[in-house]
Amino acid sequence: MSLELVTILDKDGKAQRGKDPNLPPEELQRLYKLMCATRALDERGLALQRQGRIGFYLQSTGQEASHLGSAYALQDSDWLFPAYRQPGILLLRQIPYEKIIAEWFGNSGDTSKGRQMPVHYSFRQANFVSISSPIGTQLSQAAGAGMAAKARGEDTVFMTFCGDGGTSSNDFHCGLNFAAVYKAPVVFVCENNGWAISVPNDKQTASESMAIKADAYGMPGVRVDGNDILAVYRVTKEAVERARRGDGPTLIETVTYRIASHSSSDDADRYRDKKEFEAWQKKDPIARFQRYLKHKKLWSEDFENECVEGTKDEIAAAVKVAEAMPPVGPETMFEDVYMNPTQQLKDQKKHLHDLVQKGGVGAEVGHFPL
Repeated sequence: MSLELVTILDKDGKAQRGKDPNLPPEELQRLYKLMCATRALDERGLALQRQGRIGFYLQSTGQEASHLGSAYALQDSDWLFPAYRQPGILLLRQIPYEKIIAEWFGNSGDTSKGRQMPVHYSFRQANFVSISSPIGTQLSQAAGAGMAAKARGEDTVFMTFCGDGGTSSNDFHCGLNFAAVYKAPVVFVCENNGWAISVPNDKQTASESMAIKADAYGMPGVRVDGNDILAVYRVTKEAVERARRGDGPTLIETVTYRIASHSSSDDADRYRDKKEFEAWQKKDPIARFQRYLKHKKLWSEDFENECVEGTKDEIAAAVKVAEAMPPVGPETMFEDVYMNPTQQLKDQKKHLHDLVQKGGVGAEVGHFPL
């Protein structure tokens, strides 16, 4: 089984005849603005980390088309079990910048109350399940949620993401196997960005591709150009429709590249070939989509300024708001543990409260140490 790379846009941004999904002009412009906003958010997040204002950051630079094109194929009622590099989905689902940025600081504006690492988002209102640090766990979680929804007769599709490194995890096998056997309405998206931190693809798998692994599990596998947002959308839309019909899961491999280092704690220059990096920079998904919009006469200098500079201004204002939020109170450690707190927890919470009143605890403890 050989899987050809599905693509729609050529390097000049022209759509192949008969393959353009013909999205409405306003939606095309919206997707472009979301891609620009995602990159601007990443740039500001890394800058804040380098300034010592947050403790950790992880970028999705170069992968904007991959995750936005995928998630755009879903309905708002569908669920997402993300990995690390899908921040644009939060913008797609209209999560305010302040809420996203407050999570970086882990302060009182953070929905996780500072209990997660930065960039490990969780937003119930967006059906966006908490990101987990262990590699691949979201795959089996999505499969289980899909099985439950099918058993209840719900019209819901579940989308989950992993990187190429995630295909080597136990949960990749567990998730795909269960979803296929029970025909769960799940779309598995493997964002193959070439590197699992410093481990390249040829040290990750001997398979011809990641998508070809789907054949062994009894589900369709599709390999798509992850820097072509229209191709990603078209392929994912077909997989989502298949899942919604009750025909089971699909594995999609989006072939893309991790332009940034793995995280703010990593230096990709130490292990990555400079020529490879420069070659992929020329395949920038935002620049490619911009050329497509120019052909459609949907792009102008004013529109670009709105997408880039306007967005940066909005993010800068949101940073001011989020950074000014007070820290999470120490008493919150007793919350969200039991629906009905035990007497022991009640006693401990009161004891902590008394210590705080006496000035015994509550001092600044600093950022997450990464």
